[in-house]
Amino acid sequence: QVQLVESGGGLVQAGGSLRLSCTASGSIYSINTMGWYRQAPGKQRELVADITSGRITSGRSTNYADSVKGRFTISRDNAKNTVYLQMNSLKPEDTAVYYCNFKQIGMTYWGKGTLVTVSS
Repeated sequence: QVQLVESGGGLVQAGGSLRLSCTASGSIYSINTMGWYRQAPGKQRELVADITSGRITSGRSTNYADSVKGRFTISRDNAKNTVYLQMNSLKPEDTAVYYCNFKQIGMTYWGKGTLVTVSS
């Protein structure tokens, strides 16, 4: 089992920034993917960004939704089993509950979610 604890959500004005963090604990294998999904009211949950567990210099890949490219940056600290999402130039349409996601050996785990509200 893997447990995920998220932090960093909140209320911010349009154009502002927030950083989300998610720390995994439990039975963690060296090869995994951590990421963030979001779900806005009345919409389906969607991938925001994810990152594999490879080395920084090679083998670590990232994936972003088109709507956040150039504004959001995902990173991770493997020693701390923590993934970060730096969100800049936030827009009202970024308002959603953001969920941490962890995948390994065919299993998927979810955090409880943290609310991000961007006011116009």
